[in-house]
Amino acid sequence: MSQFNNRLNQYRILWVFVFFDLPTETKTDRKNATRFRKGLMEDGFTMMQFSIYTRHCNSRENANVHIKRVKSMLPPKGEVIVFTLTDKQFGMMEFFKGEAPAKRPETPQQLELF
Repeated sequence: MSQFNNRLNQYRILWVFVFFDLPTETKTDRKNATRFRKGLMEDGFTMMQFSIYTRHCNSRENANVHIKRVKSMLPPKGEVIVFTLTDKQFGMMEFFKGEAPAKRPETPQQLELF
């Protein structure tokens, strides 16, 4: 039963990805880009690459809350892409650094009460 629950959880647990390409030509644009990036980090996102931030969410409802927060922080200019992956799909990602496989980002510990 525990193995079944683990497999089921891999499809319930989500990762929210935020990709962005924001202009930084003017002082106002840089300020908006910095505010957006700091807002992501305050909401629990971690930087995967310079313009890619990820957040681990325990459920679809939790992911929707964070997606809604990202939408409320959108800067006036630039492009932002938000999407979700299941934990199972995230686990199938391959990371490379140079030619050698890189260490996978750490998965947060999950506290399961029931």
